[in-house]
Amino acid sequence: MPAPLAQTQDFNIMIVGQGGRLEFEALLFAASLRAYSPKFRGGFFVAEPQPGPLWNGDPRMSAPVKERLVALGAQIAPFQSRHFGQSYPQGNKIEGLQVLPAGEPFVFFDTDTLVTGELADMPFDFARPAASMNRTGTWPVEELYWPGYTAIWKSLYHRFGLDFESALDLTQPDEYWERYLYFNAGWFFGADPAEFGARFTAYAVSVRDDPPDELVIQPLDPWLDQVVLPLVIHASGGGRPGPELKGLDGDLTYHYRMLPLFYATATDKQVVLLEEITAPNKIKKLLKLHDPFKRMVYQGRGAKVRALFDQDNLPRHERAIRNQIKSAGFWMR
Repeated sequence: MPAPLAQTQDFNIMIVGQGGRLEFEALLFAASLRAYSPKFRGGFFVAEPQPGPLWNGDPRMSAPVKERLVALGAQIAPFQSRHFGQSYPQGNKIEGLQVLPAGEPFVFFDTDTLVTGELADMPFDFARPAASMNRTGTWPVEELYWPGYTAIWKSLYHRFGLDFESALDLTQPDEYWERYLYFNAGWFFGADPAEFGARFTAYAVSVRDDPPDELVIQPLDPWLDQVVLPLVIHASGGGRPGPELKGLDGDLTYHYRMLPLFYATATDKQVVLLEEITAPNKIKKLLKLHDPFKRMVYQGRGAKVRALFDQDNLPRHERAIRNQIKSAGFWMR
């Protein structure tokens, strides 16, 4: 008999806000959350790294963007970077979890995400954490003298006293990347951000500073968060998401990554939704300060990118999409 679906419940959402591109993406996320998920009643936290020795310059968002985020219901939550900072800004999603109320269920989203449906209806099972399966086999990287997928992943599970075999997808063949627990860190969720964040931080620092011998020729930048996240999920009693969560990376959210990629790959409905929420003057006057939003959304370059592709027959690999956009002179980030 299948297990019953989890009941919907209140939860908090966290994204990262930082000066530059991320603050404008945060504004788009906040506007889309309020427009398309009106039943969401949890806390909405924008974790903001503060100046300190691990940053070159000031990583904080501009005051006008912060004011608009607050007007859209966000709580700006400052935090200190103690382990990552400038050298690995992806670490903001790891250290930023400290801003969330301990003991309250949470969902993290990468800031470059568009909300397109009602998140409050999503039946999260917070006792069983999971993360995005919208990923490809980016890590580990196959090298001439590498020990193989099994040896690499097993070394990481053993480092933290975790059971390796129970994390495997035995429907996939040995030494094929999908056999091993691997996520995109574009969204993940759990029951307690304090516990989850402490484990995420400890595992990431351990692997970065003292990687197992099997990882000696493996790159960890920019994949450290995705290397460690499966271990954190597994240690927290979670695993691969079930079909009840297919709305994430589907009808309810779209992790677009860069605006040119959005216009190349989004559905017609997603494009309409983005252009609806970016039209009001209070949003437009701020987004136009960022050149990619100005040119892609408001000056029509996004439509030109879209015209380069058949959205029903896109290239299989993102690199090919990027290269085609760059060849046409339309790439921006």
